[in-house]
Amino acid sequence: MSVRRAGDRYPGGEPGAGIESLHAFSFGGHYDPDNLRFGPLLACNEERLAPGAGFDEHPHSHTEIVTWVVSGELTHRDSAGHASVVRPGDVQRLSAAGGVRHTERNDGDEPLVFVQMWLAPLDPGGEPSYEIVRGIADATPYALPQARAMLHARRLAPGERTAVPDGEFLYVHVVRGGVALGPDAGETLSPGDAARITDAEGLALVGGAESGAEVLVWEMAGPGPGA
Repeated sequence: MSVRRAGDRYPGGEPGAGIESLHAFSFGGHYDPDNLRFGPLLACNEERLAPGAGFDEHPHSHTEIVTWVVSGELTHRDSAGHASVVRPGDVQRLSAAGGVRHTERNDGDEPLVFVQMWLAPLDPGGEPSYEIVRGIADATPYALPQARAMLHARRLAPGERTAVPDGEFLYVHVVRGGVALGPDAGETLSPGDAARITDAEGLALVGGAESGAEVLVWEMAGPGPGA
């Protein structure tokens, strides 16, 4: 298990334009050859947009882009004709495939906070696709077979304990609150902290004593034989 603290994230965005970004992996001007990916996971970005702020139209390709809204509302539009408002509890996926352009904005009156995760697909190219799942429940993981991955959203009351999936690669990101993680729940994680675990087995999460917690867990496999 390797734990990366919130303070270790690379800062980005454009604060003067109401955009603040924190990157868990090598990104843009913050190039780190030792931190390019974990399994198929290429990026885990914490984004904060002030009311009226946003990312103008920009391109993506050969990437599975999964977005989780923490608070506020995210307005998404893309060149394939999809337009949605993504709210807390929704999972949005944009398969960039051979190429797509999109905009992401905060058109609401409240600050917007979201986590965006990029994964490498097994088969690059093809036609872009889009999906949004409203109000995903704790017991219903979101499958991303294109990247041999599955996203689990866990919401924990203080002291509540839940098993963590076993997996070849496991990425645990704390959205809010505090948790303890491990076979004996001995590693303490705070908002923005993340744990990268290989060959995970028999792990558990426990909600912090002072407040509830919200955690995103990626259960991922390697590229498979012949890849």
